[in-house]
Amino acid sequence: MKSYSESYKAAGVDITAGYRAVELMKAHIARTITSGALSDVGGFGGLFELDLTGIEKPVLVSGTDGVGTKLKLAFIMDKHDTVGIDCVAMCVNDIICCGAKPLFFLDYIAVGKNFPEKVAEIVSGVAEGCVQAGAALIGGETAEMPGFYPENEYDLAGFSVGVVDKSKILDNSKIKEGDIIIALPSSGVHSNGFSLVRKVFDVENSDIKLPVAELGGKSVGETLLTPTKIYVKPMLALFEKITVKAVSHITGGGFYENIPRSIPGGYTAKIDRKSIKVLTIFDVIAKKGDIPERDMFNTYNMGVGMSIVVSKEDADKAIEILCANGEDAYIIGEITKSDEGVILC
Repeated sequence: MKSYSESYKAAGVDITAGYRAVELMKAHIARTITSGALSDVGGFGGLFELDLTGIEKPVLVSGTDGVGTKLKLAFIMDKHDTVGIDCVAMCVNDIICCGAKPLFFLDYIAVGKNFPEKVAEIVSGVAEGCVQAGAALIGGETAEMPGFYPENEYDLAGFSVGVVDKSKILDNSKIKEGDIIIALPSSGVHSNGFSLVRKVFDVENSDIKLPVAELGGKSVGETLLTPTKIYVKPMLALFEKITVKAVSHITGGGFYENIPRSIPGGYTAKIDRKSIKVLTIFDVIAKKGDIPERDMFNTYNMGVGMSIVVSKEDADKAIEILCANGEDAYIIGEITKSDEGVILC
């Protein structure tokens, strides 16, 4: 590679470091390649050949998101190989809510200074997320932006595209009173509510690396960095055998914001509060921050990363399928007639 600029390097941008980062990340990207991925990393665009076998009317579904201020925890812990999973998860978990299969993913990493090994570490997490989602990592961008970001900080975002047959797009108009709501457990805080988390634990000024008894000896930092769970494969298995009426990805806004997004007007998700398997980290956050339970359920997933609505007759079979695919699925409520959106009782 003959490309080199001493003047640009003096301004803070080392283009040779960018080339080095690309070489380091190629092995991670190779893990994600699927039959549709046609292009090699480094081109001007990511190419993907769409296989429409068995799909009569293909509809593309896209999702985009970032990791948010959870990245501050990665900076403090100096651990960068899991936030990429979060980035992928926040996109593909949204796509699956439409009934679509994620096809490919592209990431965007903006850094204050390009440390090739760190960038490759970030991409290793992105690649792992893509493997979990069955999506190919077909491209991305690493932007070195001195003076805009501190040298040791970065931002991470991305987007994914999936496909679904038009006839199989989830249709919540079929929801009726008595339908069952099933929960899929979260792995932790996932990637939402970290502005409040950072305030509660004062992460910039306290030692979040110390072990905490309530967290099973893990540190606050380690626990909070647990990557977002990706639900694509178990959900695709469920779609093959059960008519799913609605799916909600429980992200920022918690139960009160996300569950109503998948339920038509005139119906409410009646949630049995006692059935929720709340993770310990949420109890710790609530106690330390003196946060009312209503606010907790309106900010965090509280241990439920995704909720699914199926008919009462299909509930047992749905749970059986999900459990066979590695999910500890369980019933948390039912659909009732009212306009309250969500009721926790």
